[in-house]
Amino acid sequence: MFFQQYYLECLSHASYMVGDTTTGHAAVVDPQRDIQQYLDDARENGLTITKVIETHFHADFLSGHLELAEATGAAIVYGRAAEGRVEFPADYVDHGSHISLGTVDLEILETPGHTPESISVVVRENGPTGTPHAVLTGDTLFIGDVGRPDLLVSVGVTADDLAHQLYASLHTKLLTLPDSTLVYPAHGAGSSCGKQLSTETVSTIGEQRRTNYALAPMVVDDFVEIVTEGQNVAPLYFPFAANRNRQARPLHDDDAPVIELRLNEVLSLQKNGAVIIDSRDDLAFAVGHIRGSVNVGLGGRFAEYVGEIMHPGTSIVLVTDPGKEQESRTRLARIGFDNVLGALHNPIASMMENPAAVDKLSRLSVEALAERMASVRDLVVIDVRNGGETALGMLPGARNIPLPALLMTLPELDRHVPVVVNCAGGYRSAIASSLLKSQGFTDVSDLIGGYNAWATSNIPQSLPTIAVREVSQHPDAVLLDCREQEEWDEAHIDGAVLIPMIQLPDRLNEIDKNKEIICVCRSGNRSGKVAAWLLNNGYRAVNMTGGMLAWKEAGLPVT
Repeated sequence: MFFQQYYLECLSHASYMVGDTTTGHAAVVDPQRDIQQYLDDARENGLTITKVIETHFHADFLSGHLELAEATGAAIVYGRAAEGRVEFPADYVDHGSHISLGTVDLEILETPGHTPESISVVVRENGPTGTPHAVLTGDTLFIGDVGRPDLLVSVGVTADDLAHQLYASLHTKLLTLPDSTLVYPAHGAGSSCGKQLSTETVSTIGEQRRTNYALAPMVVDDFVEIVTEGQNVAPLYFPFAANRNRQARPLHDDDAPVIELRLNEVLSLQKNGAVIIDSRDDLAFAVGHIRGSVNVGLGGRFAEYVGEIMHPGTSIVLVTDPGKEQESRTRLARIGFDNVLGALHNPIASMMENPAAVDKLSRLSVEALAERMASVRDLVVIDVRNGGETALGMLPGARNIPLPALLMTLPELDRHVPVVVNCAGGYRSAIASSLLKSQGFTDVSDLIGGYNAWATSNIPQSLPTIAVREVSQHPDAVLLDCREQEEWDEAHIDGAVLIPMIQLPDRLNEIDKNKEIICVCRSGNRSGKVAAWLLNNGYRAVNMTGGMLAWKEAGLPVT
């Protein structure tokens, strides 16, 4: 048997080729759109691709089923529930049916739940009665997670109904396979098709039975609740890609040249509605870029993030590092964004020769942001991380707008107030801040190093402070403890008020604005940042230097 997993890191996408070396027949499952690797491996191993099997209508990438069928003459195969829903010739298979490649056998299991038409493919080396070697689970079962059931709500399929189907698919079909059966899913960590996928790309049924939170013993109602809650906002392009995967769309030609454009042509296209996507890294973009362009670095999840911040079908002009034009276009094609008009010829020279067309990206250090919080009224902080990330902490007063929701939230935001954007490490905030600038926001910066830098950095020395032994001289001040509940329970200052930093924006009305606020935390870092934010919001706030560590070291009483 020939068996190969192809893992595409930038989309967390796994596809497969299974072949019988005795007959030379092979099937490709859930292929990516640029298909050369499958053709090369088939040729090198004496295989002919006769089937292209789709486990479901994918939403996070555009499948290469049409490209493979055109290149090889292979039949495209779906589960029976997909019948009548595609615009191109396809074969449909029922639950329990078998596709024979020779001695290698592929059994089809209908496993709805992520989508109604989802299937899984059981691979056996020794015919239909042999012991299962592996199961290709598509988006039904991941390593450490299961497929999210909420992506079809917009088209009238409820998450509750699909979650019930998912429970049955897992327990009456996949979990009946032997524990030794290898599990090969269609996605890994980073995919938006689940919420806590593992970085591992293969497991076993037995291991998942023991370790996967969604497979723990529970009644169906508890399962429905646990798999529907806490899902991140789906990328904007998901419905587009899912529909595109059912259509008889144009084929992708990976070898077609990318048209070179002069700057005047780029600016003319931009004026007529094209979006300039600059795929250089955020540092190069910050130094200089074409005014109004949006930075999505090629080094990250480039295509997915482009799909989160622009409407499908929008015309695109690329600005890239030298030699990266083709890769940038290919990666966009993988999500169906085919409307690339060309790429700017020699970007650095073009910008140096036309400085009037160039802008810079404003970036703030943690210290600069804290000082700005303390001095700039009406400052808006936008956190573009997902909900699961913000649960661990946010900047004081930040508004959480996950990146996939930012474009649709723009009408709610004031374009004329100062805005600072943060994410976890700075990659997504560069995307978001450049998007805001391109949409007419006048004063936009992003936080260098993101929330990770904020959480681990020291506070600026310019903020007002108070020593622990001076606190008693301010009997009318409010002692605001911004630590977490477990830290407070261990020891706190008698008379202090506990409002954890992450809760502060929602509980600000509990603090008397007419009193001085002394901010307290463990060491003085969190409280310094809270003090900066309170100053920005019109409070008289000071930071207690050294926090509770200094308080205890001075021998002062705690409760």
